[in-house]
Amino acid sequence: MDCVPALDEPLKKVLGPATAKVMAEHLGLHTVGDLLHHYPRRYEERGQLTHLADLPMDEHVTVVAQVADARLHTFASSRAPRGKGQRLEVTITDGSGRLQLVFFGAGVHKPHKELLPGTRAMFAGKVSVFNRRLQLAHPAYELLRGDAEETVETWAGALIPIYPATAKLESWKIGKALQTVLPSAQGAADPLPESLREGRGLVPLPEALLKIHRPHTKADIEEARARLKWDEAFVLQVALARRRYADAQLPAVPRRPRPDGILAAFDDRLPFTLTEGQRKVSEEIFADLATDHPMHRLLQGEVGSGKTMVALRAMLAVVDAGGQAAMLAPTEVLAQQHHRSVTEMMGDLAQGGMLGGAENATKVVLLTGSMGAAARRQALLDLATGEAGIVIGTHALIEDKVQFHDLGLVVVDEQHRFGVEQRDALRGKGKQPPHLLVMTATPIPRTVAMTVFGDLETSVLDQLPAGRSPIASHVVPAADKPHFLARAWERVREEVEKGHQAYVVCPRIGDEEDGAKAKKKSPEDEAEKRPPLAVLDTAEQLARGPLAGLRVEALHGRMHPDDKDAVMRRFAAGEVDVLVATTVIEVGVNVPNATVMVIMDADRFGVSQLHQLRGRVGRGSAPGLCLLVSEMPEASAARQRLNAVASTLDGFELSRIDLEQRREGDVLGQAQSGTRSSLRMLAVIDDEEVIAEAREEATGIVAADPELERLPALRTALDALLDEEREQYLEKG
Repeated sequence: MDCVPALDEPLKKVLGPATAKVMAEHLGLHTVGDLLHHYPRRYEERGQLTHLADLPMDEHVTVVAQVADARLHTFASSRAPRGKGQRLEVTITDGSGRLQLVFFGAGVHKPHKELLPGTRAMFAGKVSVFNRRLQLAHPAYELLRGDAEETVETWAGALIPIYPATAKLESWKIGKALQTVLPSAQGAADPLPESLREGRGLVPLPEALLKIHRPHTKADIEEARARLKWDEAFVLQVALARRRYADAQLPAVPRRPRPDGILAAFDDRLPFTLTEGQRKVSEEIFADLATDHPMHRLLQGEVGSGKTMVALRAMLAVVDAGGQAAMLAPTEVLAQQHHRSVTEMMGDLAQGGMLGGAENATKVVLLTGSMGAAARRQALLDLATGEAGIVIGTHALIEDKVQFHDLGLVVVDEQHRFGVEQRDALRGKGKQPPHLLVMTATPIPRTVAMTVFGDLETSVLDQLPAGRSPIASHVVPAADKPHFLARAWERVREEVEKGHQAYVVCPRIGDEEDGAKAKKKSPEDEAEKRPPLAVLDTAEQLARGPLAGLRVEALHGRMHPDDKDAVMRRFAAGEVDVLVATTVIEVGVNVPNATVMVIMDADRFGVSQLHQLRGRVGRGSAPGLCLLVSEMPEASAARQRLNAVASTLDGFELSRIDLEQRREGDVLGQAQSGTRSSLRMLAVIDDEEVIAEAREEATGIVAADPELERLPALRTALDALLDEEREQYLEKG
């Protein structure tokens, strides 16, 4: 046992510097323990032993047979025009039948020397037919010497682990390295409390590590996976449970609305009744606001389900209780829009301190980066004195100069546009931690993962308010069926003739200097031979071509804010028929008269972006239509993604599709897209049950022993999972 390396031993001491360097740089593996937790992606079977007489086609088989004869042929080919091509044909027999093996090119030398007539060996490969005869091309083989019974059984039944590898380090080399460190698995400290492990019938950790890397049977793999999934889910859930426990100890000011306050006055004037969903979700939020530790709630609602109304009522409840509420929007266009719609909804209740303001009115201020100096100074003053109960702004709200009188609630709109740091900076502006409400239409994978992991409490608005219309979505395959695209422009004209308006969205603006060198995305993208379609070119082509005679205007993020606002106002007033824009219109733009959305190069957008964009139409009483235009081939992953978006209007369903395609990001770290995941074994969607059960166990254990003093091995596992950076990231939520 002396020579067994410890789990924290650096790999360079065990495997040599060259291999260790590649493992560190390309796979992020530094210690013996890291390598033991680098699990196989799948297992190849060399097939069960098969008689030659009954070989199945196209399957991976393993046969034991004797070489009957072997012949080397030379032939001419395009690669070897002078008749220098070589083909080795070997015929083998097991008494029940015969089978031909073929080896080509440079691959003939070794078998030509080794596979002599009379040699017994085990052959593994895929059965194919050539000239109406069964054959194995380039099979793997192992020569059998001496008493071969045992070798036959062990070799044929072996499950060969295939590891996540890199071009610099093939899977079989990783397998060999694992062979070297596997004895160290015996020293692995088990993070699961014994009672939990036994209660759930899970194997001990050292056994699970041996079985995942060197399984004898498929049952071994299942046992190991079940155990290792539990490890991941449980350790993560303990991290989150400790954070929730710490949060519950944090003080927050309870905020309860007054029966005769601004919220009651606002509700009395509503020209419509709230939906059942809006009422239920508001009650959940009010209950959270009334407690003395900070609310962390995700409000997930379909585009147009009335999230803004719910958020506004929450903000008014906080104003009633003497606090201030801040709403953080991702873009200036959206911040201005929210400010307009909130002041319109509130009427004279938003005119605090002004002539004609209602008696319990408050001030609603806007704060963005492009405001003039005087307006900005006034807004900052209103926040510092508490004159303004509600502020709506972009990340200008986060700057050091901004001070609140008493910040009680932070509402974050479309959280996938904000970093955790930005939300954290805003929360740091309260005298005590403010309550937090995060709104989204389509959760990004990390949020879905966090919701499954139970980090955010979730409220869902799944009804559309009265008067909202369904949206029909269709994929327009522009390359396969160009007439579909022509029909799309006809549909736009038809809608405009009925008095409606349309959006056309393009992936880029078109005044970039290096437009031609636009970055390539995925190799499957045949359409990538040209740069993505641009707003400025498309607007011009449409106005001259298929939409000639209609009032077409362009809108993009690099326009001066005043020009942008002017275009949006003209569109909202019905003076523009077709708005050709980038994704600046993705969130919050509200023009009920717009009924069609045509998204060009739709395959260049993410699932959640497409869903957001589609939500801009169908906001009035006329039904909405969304056309996803793409040149991608039918069978491509991009087209399947578009078909998925066209087939459902359910944001949660779409985010699950997104999650399955992109993985969940590092649930604990910065990576949003899933390139670096702290999950090796768990799949958030497939293993929801394990995760939920682990949450229950973790919550109980943390409540009984918050510092985990009685569970040192769990504490160690937690420290390994949460390096300094991730610990802070978790803290920030």
